Amino acid sequence: MTWQVYILLCSDDSLYTGITTDVQRRFAQHLAGTGAKYFRGRAPHRLVYLENNHDRSSASRREAQIKKLRPDEKRRLMVSTANQLEDKSW
Repeated sequence: MTWQVYILLCSDDSLYTGITTDVQRRFAQHLAGTGAKYFRGRAPHRLVYLENNHDRSSASRREAQIKKLRPDEKRRLMVSTANQLEDKSW
């Protein structure tokens, strides 16, 4: 099973990092309020970063790495070549 690491831009301009096997399904869960508790006071706005081809273990490690980054470092990551998101029109 292929896992993905993703970053969402939220309605309060914060960045949320997570992992999933289906980013579209997970985004819909966050929108519906059935995802992470993080979205109880804010809403997911759009997907801004994506890494594919992880297994569960490497996705968890990468998520932890990204969560330790400062917000400005996460924003630099969003525009880097590591971002595998096809549509970067945000």
